[in-house]
Amino acid sequence: METSNAHAALVKKLKERSARVAVLGLGYVGLPLAVVFAEAGFEVLGIDPAEGKVQAINRGESYIQDVPTEQVQRLVQAGKLKASSDFSRLREIDAVSICVPTPLRKTGDPDLSFIMSAAEQLAQYVHPGMVVVLESTTYPGTTRELILPKLSAESGLEVGKDFFVAFSPERVDPGRSDWTTINTPKVLGGMTPACLEAAVAWYCQALEKVVPVSSVEVAEMAKLLENTFRMINVGLVNELALMCDRLGVDVWEVIDAAATKPFGFMKFLPGPGLGGHCIPIDPLYLSWKLRSLNYTARFIELASEINTSMPRFVVTKVQDALNNQRKPINGSKIMILGAAYKANIDDLRESPALDVIGLLKQKGAEVCYHDPYIPRISHDEWGEMTSVPDLAAVLPQMDCVVIITNHACFDYPAILDASRLIIDTRNALGKLGHGNPKVVRL
Repeated sequence: METSNAHAALVKKLKERSARVAVLGLGYVGLPLAVVFAEAGFEVLGIDPAEGKVQAINRGESYIQDVPTEQVQRLVQAGKLKASSDFSRLREIDAVSICVPTPLRKTGDPDLSFIMSAAEQLAQYVHPGMVVVLESTTYPGTTRELILPKLSAESGLEVGKDFFVAFSPERVDPGRSDWTTINTPKVLGGMTPACLEAAVAWYCQALEKVVPVSSVEVAEMAKLLENTFRMINVGLVNELALMCDRLGVDVWEVIDAAATKPFGFMKFLPGPGLGGHCIPIDPLYLSWKLRSLNYTARFIELASEINTSMPRFVVTKVQDALNNQRKPINGSKIMILGAAYKANIDDLRESPALDVIGLLKQKGAEVCYHDPYIPRISHDEWGEMTSVPDLAAVLPQMDCVVIITNHACFDYPAILDASRLIIDTRNALGKLGHGNPKVVRL
């Protein structure tokens, strides 16, 4: 492969770890990645428009659960990690990773405004010998059709010769300690072979395993396959829960029985709905893209329909259980136990708890919640709530407790003893709840 002077100089700096690195977006993906690069010896500049995040980093404080404050403080003091909201500092940078959000609009269309804003800011400072890697999850074609034209048009530089562009899907699972940013295999697809070589030369310095693929589209599609696989299997097991409810069969026992098969089966669990920034959203990016090509992604559409119906199913279980006690849901005091989208983390994004709370409020319930990881909730439709500080004191006053998130810190035997009625959507009570007249399981 013939290489340019800019390419050779960049690869040399990356391998020597003398290249200056920037991470655009200091959230759940960007901050852990910035820390990993800094730990590898690079000088890292984190750029984020949120001044609160910038100031926290420069004080040596972390606001991400998976990144210890002690680590941030050490890297800041060593001069390896800094933060800024000034995009003009990108003119000093050799390698840029874009880690900004990619939400869905209420219409179900991809919201690429954060990506395009980052690209527009970056385009002003693209220079020869720079490598840019997009990590934000999006539909196949985004890097080639949107990011590259923006960077090329503004700079007048040639990709693969003067500057280099790649895509590497983030693989962050908040709350995990076994698979983290540093040891999770990293897929990388380059716009050209030279782009791929530059990106691999960079990421190999900090991450344990890099997996090169033939194009940016392959890398983009791989991420969507990962999350679509999970979304569809969760949709399947959620529908199994609906079917078992009609049949009067214990879905949890069914799943445990099936999971004893040592081959050909992967265990997924039902729940009150999908949460997080990836699984409920990313497959819909693919579905949207395919609609533009006159194709319906039927599995994705059906799984999404089932998964988004689960909060309403949970509220129906609450209503029926209260009805059996001759109580209306209107006016009943209901405690939501756990608000985070999954156990033992402080991430509220797309949590089914938000939908369950909203639906219960619509029916006139007096709703409160308790979650030691989520001290406060602010919601556009139903306002603000603060976590009940003393759970034990409040439980005896509740007509119903709905377990949405099965945090390990909860004292489930004490919760069961103090509660009048529990809707357990996660099988958090396990054998304690099985056959107990106070407990209704999903």
